[in-house]
Amino acid sequence: MVKLRKFAAIDIGSNAVRMLVNNVIEFPDRETQFQKSALIRVPVRLGQDVFTAGKISDANISRMVDTMIAFRHLMKVHQVEKYMGCATSAMREAANGHEVTEKIKEASGIDIEIIDGKKEAAIIASTDLHELIDSDKNYLYVDVGGGSTEFTIFSKGEIVASRSFRIGTVRLLNEMIPDAYWGNVEKWVREHTGGYKNMIIIGSGGNINKLFKMSGRKPGTPLSYIYLNAQYHFLQELTYDQRIAELGLNPDRADVIIPATRIYLNSCKWSGARKIIVPKIGLSDGIVKLLYNQEMGQETLV
Repeated sequence: MVKLRKFAAIDIGSNAVRMLVNNVIEFPDRETQFQKSALIRVPVRLGQDVFTAGKISDANISRMVDTMIAFRHLMKVHQVEKYMGCATSAMREAANGHEVTEKIKEASGIDIEIIDGKKEAAIIASTDLHELIDSDKNYLYVDVGGGSTEFTIFSKGEIVASRSFRIGTVRLLNEMIPDAYWGNVEKWVREHTGGYKNMIIIGSGGNINKLFKMSGRKPGTPLSYIYLNAQYHFLQELTYDQRIAELGLNPDRADVIIPATRIYLNSCKWSGARKIIVPKIGLSDGIVKLLYNQEMGQETLV
């Protein structure tokens, strides 16, 4: 008999807060299916506070609390049986990050775990990446966020290296990345991809998903480096207002999409990759898979 279950993932990033509700459909004679039921995105830009002032402002604390109360009600009406909330770069660097999680818990009953870059990369890697990866090919997985970017290298179907760096779209907008730090990232990527031929990038994050949607390509078709580079220059030629009015970008997407594209282009240059696969996966998807694996006694993270 088919069994329908619901799990939720809350992802508190540097540029936005998201909640993903997934249908988890268990079959007696086939593999369990994961289907998106709802995705709610609230543009609370915590990184703007943290990366410039060192802590989350009272105004954004209030917005966060209201958002989590709303998420609690939405999980109830969706009949979610289990959830997990993770906060990434902005919250882990905020001087008052743990104070904010306590206020959220008190007001909404929702527990938020502030995770480090290593755990963030591991959760993302627990998604359906294995279904995209051919054992005879080499991949650089690049997940670009507002505060950090996670790099994971796959060869022969296995993870051979993984690292989180504090380069993100909100930091770049605020010109907070020194050239020397860019140099460190370039060195790591070149050193760890240099021994592999025909590297392919797997890109994740809201910005690369938007770039892919704007391309009009069919799902599963890769973006080329040439296309991405042309799009980068095209976006730069438009004003912020034009990106919103003419391209239909959300106001909180219209600025960060340019630095995000820069990170993907640099990843291509450093690794020698000439195409980017864009599956719709990310931290939220990984959280749902982790929750389900824990429930089934198959937890994959230490």
